[in-house]
Amino acid sequence: MGGEAGLVRVQRALLSVSDKTGLAAFARALASRGIELLSSGGTAKVLEEAGLKVVEVSAHTGFPEMMDGRVKTLHPKIHGGLLALRDKADHRRAMAEHAIAPIDLLVVNLYPFEAALAKGADEAEMVENIDIGGPALIRAAAKNHAYVAVAVEPGDYAEVLAALEAHDGATPLALRRRLAGKAFRRTAAYDAAIGGWFASGGDPLTERLTFAGTLKEKLRYGENPHQSAAFYVTGAARPGVATARQLQGKELSYNNINDTSAAYELVAELAPDGAPAVAIVKHANPCGAARAASLREAYLRALACDPVSAFGGIIALNGRLDAATAEEIAKIFTEVIIAPEADEEAVRILSAKKNLRLLVAGGLPRPDAEGIEMRTVAGGFLAQTSDAKRVGLEDLRVVTKRAPSDKEIADLVLAFTVAKHVKSNAIVYVKDGATVGVGAGQMSRVDSARIAALKSEDAARAAGAARPLTVGSVAASDAFFPFPDGLEAIAAAGATAVIQPGGAMRDSEVIAAADAAGLAMVLTGVRHFRH
Repeated sequence: MGGEAGLVRVQRALLSVSDKTGLAAFARALASRGIELLSSGGTAKVLEEAGLKVVEVSAHTGFPEMMDGRVKTLHPKIHGGLLALRDKADHRRAMAEHAIAPIDLLVVNLYPFEAALAKGADEAEMVENIDIGGPALIRAAAKNHAYVAVAVEPGDYAEVLAALEAHDGATPLALRRRLAGKAFRRTAAYDAAIGGWFASGGDPLTERLTFAGTLKEKLRYGENPHQSAAFYVTGAARPGVATARQLQGKELSYNNINDTSAAYELVAELAPDGAPAVAIVKHANPCGAARAASLREAYLRALACDPVSAFGGIIALNGRLDAATAEEIAKIFTEVIIAPEADEEAVRILSAKKNLRLLVAGGLPRPDAEGIEMRTVAGGFLAQTSDAKRVGLEDLRVVTKRAPSDKEIADLVLAFTVAKHVKSNAIVYVKDGATVGVGAGQMSRVDSARIAALKSEDAARAAGAARPLTVGSVAASDAFFPFPDGLEAIAAAGATAVIQPGGAMRDSEVIAAADAAGLAMVLTGVRHFRH
């Protein structure tokens, strides 16, 4: 297997790359060791312009490139040179009989299919960016890693050159095996992106669901210090924590990333009309959300919902962070702020908070965009389409004697939107465009209603208010009330109107309880469980 310690001397390298980063310098270092360079197309042109001697693939195979370059490396003299087992006599005889020269190093990266997908290229461009020869070469070299080293991205070049330097022009088996594993992961991710593109516009839950991510960074730990973790990105052009630029602060933790994504997804749909909106999230649950005339006002109103939980939380804004809002945020400890953009003065104000992470995402995600959510279970994973349903006025059905006022309807829709982002069972109270109580993640819906009301009482005391903030509010439930007790708890908190999906066996009893309490109630027919 290549001699002592699995060393294989590199005498011939095939280079065919889409990403030309660092190519000329790398090839020059190979050539300086007397390594023959094979290449074709644009790669050969770059190398020749750099003054390097290159053997064209067509000259090597005796067969011309054709069909706009679709056929160039799919040839026995190329694949035979990569796949031959050099310790087998019959392989060596076949190589000699057909004049197949061994290729000891393959340097290939693929047509930029993922980049074309991210920029929204049309179908013709997408199809042309499906690489055929590249994956075939990579898989051949990786399969035969006993004799061939394969580099699939410019980041591999330094490691290959270091190995050649350390081993007098040879590559060790350990390196070749490591690069082979990376190569197969690369082609798997590439094919996953192509398969996903073909599924777009149809049923995304196909007979085989493939997905892939590229390592963005290793994290200090996971949800807890004894768990290891990493952050991977898919390349999807969806503004959020995966695409954001971090302007300041220490690295994001696993929990920071999870919570920041939850906050930004929520704030993106708080104000369909583009009004200023702010969401504050703690442990993936909203502890405050509001719409207002300015971001500063929206922040202060969101904060008032639960100022205790907001300490050390995540703040998401749907507009450009300004100095006035930054000054208010700076008054308490905050882990992360994420916004589409930020003013220079706001950045300067927050720069004094060295541990605060400030992210700018460049835009807002579309709440109604197609997507797939996944969760692992023992032996497999669950997949579902994302909850892109948005309830509007046309979805509301009044079922009580009293119909809600226009003001109540606006608050009801907002409350139901926030409830969609709260762990089930979820009860959310809203008043005048801001949450005033959130009950999350309880086994009993009644307990969620009571907890939200208790938090409202605490917030009222903190604000010096004479009565709980839920008095005169409206309430949303993410799922139906199985019994009237949950509705009765909401009435006891002082709410005047309720929005819920409906559909329980005892809907009539719940409606009767609402009428008895003088509440208006609307049904949506839409459930927003979030486990």
